[in-house]
Amino acid sequence: MPAPACCVFIATSVDGFIARTDGGIDWLKRVEREGEDYGYQRFFDSVDALVIGRGTYEVVRGFDAWPYGGKRCVVLTHRTFEPKAKEEFFEGEPRALLDKLGAEGLKRVYVDGGAVISQFLAAGLIDQLTISQVPVLLGRGLPLFHPGTEHALTLVESRSFPSGLVQSTWHKDQRGASGASGDRPLTPALSPLRRRERETG
Repeated sequence: MPAPACCVFIATSVDGFIARTDGGIDWLKRVEREGEDYGYQRFFDSVDALVIGRGTYEVVRGFDAWPYGGKRCVVLTHRTFEPKAKEEFFEGEPRALLDKLGAEGLKRVYVDGGAVISQFLAAGLIDQLTISQVPVLLGRGLPLFHPGTEHALTLVESRSFPSGLVQSTWHKDQRGASGASGDRPLTPALSPLRRRERETG
């Protein structure tokens, strides 16, 4: 069975941080609007399972309500935890996990958490990347991207919202960063792309 497609749906500051240095995400409130989830529920409904890391897991364990409903959740960790909501734990490489999930018939997974996203990117496993930029410069914090492997991307859609949030979705370009097949080990940077933007009022 083929491995499932791996998708990212995440918010960042304009300068590329996913949280403050202390893990705070209070700045996301800048774009909270009643009745507007920026496509999150539609995306969440489209995936068969989600894969998160220990850091994200420890945060959501502290919530009063489990945020993922009945969706299958796999936590990448070397530590042992008592499950809170039937979540599963996996100790191993991302590719091995995807082989396992693919053999079980899963088609599409949601990869979340900065460290896990970096692991999957380094292994060339991210197929779709949706980044919602919140109109704020944090100056410092926990970055989404880390030095690793360069990947060429194809822009699928870019939208702006009345709140100032700008959301872009990219697919991995199978031709590779240089226009040929494969990825190159370089410091990552989103190369200039021919942008097709659609604004919503």
